[in-house]
Amino acid sequence: MKWTDSEDLGIALDEKFPDVDPLTLRFTDLRQRVLELDGFSDEPHASNEPKLEAIQMAWYEERKGRLGE
Repeated sequence: MKWTDSEDLGIALDEKFPDVDPLTLRFTDLRQRVLELDGFSDEPHASNEPKLEAIQMAWYEERKGRLGE
């Protein structure tokens, strides 16, 4: 997965961190969690605020769907 794979990253983050509310994370913490995912293979320095925001929103939508909110 790459930084631009926001939907796949959102799913993977929700699976790995099911009890975390993505809207409470700072982007620096979100970035670190993405780097820890199995299957993530992009350059760490290639992240930026718009990419992290897209990942955060994809994770939020995945979590919202899982919780039936």
